[in-house]
Amino acid sequence: MQHIPQPDIDQLSLWYVLQYSLSSFHRLLSHFGNASDAIQLAALPIWQQLKLHPNHLQRLQIFHNPQGQQDFQTCLKLTLEHCDSIIFKHQHNYPVSLSHYDDSPPILFVQGDTNVLQQPQIAMVGSRQPGPHGKQVAYDFANFFAEQNFVVTSGLALGIDAASHHGAIQNGKSIAVIGTGLDQCYPSEHRSLWQGIIEHGGAIVSEFLANTPPAKRNFPRRNRMISGLSLGTVVVEAGLQSGSLITAKKAAEQGKQVFAIPGHIYSQYHQGCHQLIREGATLVDHPLQVIEDLNMFGQAQVRSPAPSKAVLKKPDHQTVAPQTESIAIPEHLNALYQQLDWIGISIDELAIRLNQNIIDLNVALVELELLGLCKQHGGRYLRC
Repeated sequence: MQHIPQPDIDQLSLWYVLQYSLSSFHRLLSHFGNASDAIQLAALPIWQQLKLHPNHLQRLQIFHNPQGQQDFQTCLKLTLEHCDSIIFKHQHNYPVSLSHYDDSPPILFVQGDTNVLQQPQIAMVGSRQPGPHGKQVAYDFANFFAEQNFVVTSGLALGIDAASHHGAIQNGKSIAVIGTGLDQCYPSEHRSLWQGIIEHGGAIVSEFLANTPPAKRNFPRRNRMISGLSLGTVVVEAGLQSGSLITAKKAAEQGKQVFAIPGHIYSQYHQGCHQLIREGATLVDHPLQVIEDLNMFGQAQVRSPAPSKAVLKKPDHQTVAPQTESIAIPEHLNALYQQLDWIGISIDELAIRLNQNIIDLNVALVELELLGLCKQHGGRYLRC
């Protein structure tokens, strides 16, 4: 961990006392000119004059008593233990893509490679409970973007976020922006994914100190960082109440391009994407279209080297993602398995394709289900 000069310690102290209030933080710095003067107990009357929240006034007084100092030092120590770098907004390595926004975080806590924050990124967001097709699309898009030297940025959440991170680190790098301190992995089952992102040259980023829990209010803040870091935002699968629509809205406010992948017109899981398209988001059904649009506006060309191994043809519907765990497929089931995809196929269509009777196919499909390679959904059979 880097040595932290006292002026930066004072910024950390102010950020801690204000509990991440951007408006109060900027108001105090604007008045005092620096965090060192703003954090002094003698500044309390000025805090009152500036009409800061009573909780902030109380926390400043607590901060200056012995127990308050001990609590801060404990929090700072835990933060430093879980973070490889702390980046302040005044430093040269603060992400350029974030620096010009008024609501960008004054401090970033990073685990992993900070250089990846300066590389061209594409944000991918969507439902926490997508269908198999949505997860596969997220994986495929992210995998393609990574192959074209774009970093895929998402929020480490269940569903589309996780599929996007997994797809990206198979071919390149990914960034996870989280809504907790770096001492916590939320959700906890993504600890191995967290490590995979780091091991593949990516980064985990937060604006929160250690001991910050996954409070609901933290995630819209995280979303504006995801969109702000990126050249454009791709919404893969989202309902009308999906939090990913907040990211899309913030991206539009930031002047970033928003892309939406359409789905079945009767599916509640795609209504958010369809609404975005009606409101002006760009409809895409292949990741190359996203890159072409970014190039059209000069964004990707300026910040990204020319792709060295582009695959420009559009894959057919049976292109599949590598499995995270390799399972041996019995030889007598291989032909059937190769016919399955993440969209789904009826048993009648399988019978026609394989020229087999329904009874034999039912037995074979049950075998695949028991192996964890197949499942039935709505009368159609899908890969797992």
